Amino acid sequence: MTCILVTGSSGLVGSEVVARFAGDGCEVIGVDNNMRADFFGLAADTTWNRRRLEETYPGFRHLALDIRDREGVDRLLRDVRPALVVHAAAQPSHDLAAKRPFDDFDVNAVGTLNLLEAVRRHAPDAAFVLLSTNKVYGDGPNAIALRELETRWEYADDRYADGVDETMSIDGVTHSLFGASKVAADVLTQEYGRYFGLRTCCLRAGCLTGPAHAGVELHGFLSYLVRANLEGLRYTIYGYKGKQVRDNIHAADVAAFIAAFFRQPRVAEVYNIGGGRANSSSIVEAFAAVEAITGRPMDAVYCDRARTGDHICYISNLGKLRAHYPCWEMRVTLDGILWEIVEGWRARARA
Repeated sequence: MTCILVTGSSGLVGSEVVARFAGDGCEVIGVDNNMRADFFGLAADTTWNRRRLEETYPGFRHLALDIRDREGVDRLLRDVRPALVVHAAAQPSHDLAAKRPFDDFDVNAVGTLNLLEAVRRHAPDAAFVLLSTNKVYGDGPNAIALRELETRWEYADDRYADGVDETMSIDGVTHSLFGASKVAADVLTQEYGRYFGLRTCCLRAGCLTGPAHAGVELHGFLSYLVRANLEGLRYTIYGYKGKQVRDNIHAADVAAFIAAFFRQPRVAEVYNIGGGRANSSSIVEAFAAVEAITGRPMDAVYCDRARTGDHICYISNLGKLRAHYPCWEMRVTLDGILWEIVEGWRARARA
């Protein structure tokens, strides 16, 4: 039986990867110590999602291992020798990274190094997929000429009509400490591919989302926005008139791409992955879409201070990814994503 190792297995992308491969009959080992609750409080606790996976998939086994535990990670890879490692565990917040820089770097950068070195030693034929981030480009995308529309910022430069591709530089820009730690993880993953020949892939993600997201104010754009609407929480818009644009991709579509990469792995590849133009939305556009679904108005306040390293407009150019993997397609529309998130929060409230 094929063995798959997933870090951050109780989180958004990790749980979708578990569902994808366990549903296909693979043995899936999930590594997750619920650090999200430590980072963001009880509202971000993912225990409910772990229990759901354990109850649904007999081939899933959970381990509460901290990826910063180098010896523990090495023992695990030595014992299980997986065919695929999907590294989705991370500290994901700009703001929290500034408050807890050592935790941020130790989780994002050192944790990734621990996994890569253990793979090199014990499972060198495995495919390794890192959930990286578009924040490795820092605020570089903000240098693209923009024009202001009624509800969003839009690229004024036709070269970016299809979004940002992988040729954008990661140098000479402000990243935030979170972005810097993810750059380190991203470059390490590439280097273990180029230097040691491991079959590695960095997925520089836009806004990853879906009903399994435990969204909180510091992380989880659409999930937290929907939660704020349903629970009557005041939502703070940080800068750019609420017209900042994100492209949103359902975590199940990310898991589907990982399955495609696993079938045909490559060495030291980097792909931008997100919702593209079709699934892009500004904050104020998302307000209107969610209000139309729930019938509840958003309670919002504006703060004229943007988050450091935040993007004004970011749309992923999916051209390279689609050229290498033409079998993959994005299946969940933005409307479908929003409906699923609404129903997901409602189901949790009833539980």
